[in-house]
Amino acid sequence: MIPTALITGASGGIGKEMARLFAKAGYHLIIVARSEEKLKQLQSELDGHQVTIIVQDLTEADAAKKVYENIRAAGRTVEVVINNAGFGLNGYFEDIPLEEQLEMLRINVHTLTALSHYFLKDMKNAPLRNIPRGIINVASTAAFQPGPKMAVYYASKAYVLSLSEALAVELRETGVTVTALCPGATATNFFKTARAEHTRLTNRTMTPSIVAKAGFLGFVKGKRIVIPGLRNQTGSLAAKFLPRSLAAKLALYMDSER
Repeated sequence: MIPTALITGASGGIGKEMARLFAKAGYHLIIVARSEEKLKQLQSELDGHQVTIIVQDLTEADAAKKVYENIRAAGRTVEVVINNAGFGLNGYFEDIPLEEQLEMLRINVHTLTALSHYFLKDMKNAPLRNIPRGIINVASTAAFQPGPKMAVYYASKAYVLSLSEALAVELRETGVTVTALCPGATATNFFKTARAEHTRLTNRTMTPSIVAKAGFLGFVKGKRIVIPGLRNQTGSLAAKFLPRSLAAKLALYMDSER
């Protein structure tokens, strides 16, 4: 019997790199995304490893339930859930269409919460006990301060961080861990999707492989929060001590055009 890792948003970026790491570590992978073509490309790349594909739009209200029932119907137990799927939107709150912002909340918050809830008991009762079991929630350094012009995105990541920290304490004696991975700007399609390609946020980016490796190693070590990179660590620490109004102004400056 080999352990299983469920990875959402596995078609690219951090999720794809996480898939490579968990495959190398000997996990059976269940990779989830909207693009069947990209998932099949990753499956082909990981030839020789056990990889199951689930094509699912995670912005749908019942997406998490569909994924869970699909996996249970196949008779699999999931030891690790990597909630990586998510996106951001750049612009003033009143100018971004409401439905787009609600879609963002469905994937960043609702689906992440539901998947964590559905699989938690399975992880606690998993027959394999000598391997890391738990949840990796991909948050962001945005979780540490308010973010004008990306208000809902920053708020959603603050939720992810808070939820992760609370669950880590609740589960501290169960053998199941929860890690919040909080990367800064990363060279993925995030900024294109967010319509923030020309902002100062993109001045210095980390590669998805470095971010994923930091998250993977932090999870294996049982860390509750992982912030890749000294610059991001310093910025996140500073955000804790700055007045919230000043932290918000700095976030707005970083979101301005280069």
